Amino acid sequence: MKKISNQIFAVIFDMDGVIVDSNPTHTIALRKFCDMQGHHLTDDELKTRVYGRPNKDWIPDIFGNRLTPEHYRNLADEKEALFRELFAPIIKPLEGLIDFLQKLEDDNIPKAIASSAPPENVKFTLEKTGIEKYFDIMFNESDIEKGKPDPEIYLKAAAALRFPAKRCIVFEDSLAGVLAAKRAGCKVIGVTTTHSKDEFIGTDWVIKNFEEIGLPTLASLFL
Repeated sequence: MKKISNQIFAVIFDMDGVIVDSNPTHTIALRKFCDMQGHHLTDDELKTRVYGRPNKDWIPDIFGNRLTPEHYRNLADEKEALFRELFAPIIKPLEGLIDFLQKLEDDNIPKAIASSAPPENVKFTLEKTGIEKYFDIMFNESDIEKGKPDPEIYLKAAAALRFPAKRCIVFEDSLAGVLAAKRAGCKVIGVTTTHSKDEFIGTDWVIKNFEEIGLPTLASLFL
């Protein structure tokens, strides 16, 4: 098969809501965890104050910024352990993802993961879905100082891929993540696991899953 690109672009994946449709389980875990702590989150609070943000940003926002480092770490670890326990029996890659990753691999298109999740969740997700072999470059919340919508994680991922950000395509499901990618100067494809198509503003393309996109569409973003 004729190659679509001669490494004219690189691809960066967010993880939650992109690699896996994990946000329904995150929502259950978040609500259960926060209820146990005496905080009751509305749907709007989840979308605007939690989704797409690392624990170190949303936990102080919800629980107060006077948390000691030890208290914060205990809260974060407890919440993520609950999420992994709930998600382990049902985790699977988003529809079409494996075939899409293989096409990128066959075409020698560089790729990376840039997630706000803690390293334990990234390891858990890649192992459970069997896609760790496709990624040598992975970023998680421990690799950044400023969470999305700050562009830091996408600028670092582009640099690690040795591509200018303007030649990178980011797959994102959260509004904070879309804004971070656009601020970095990347092309952005929205994935509608968390938000509807109408909620995405400024994306270059929107998909339901990876069955709806191929390499010619990626290449066309640079024409």
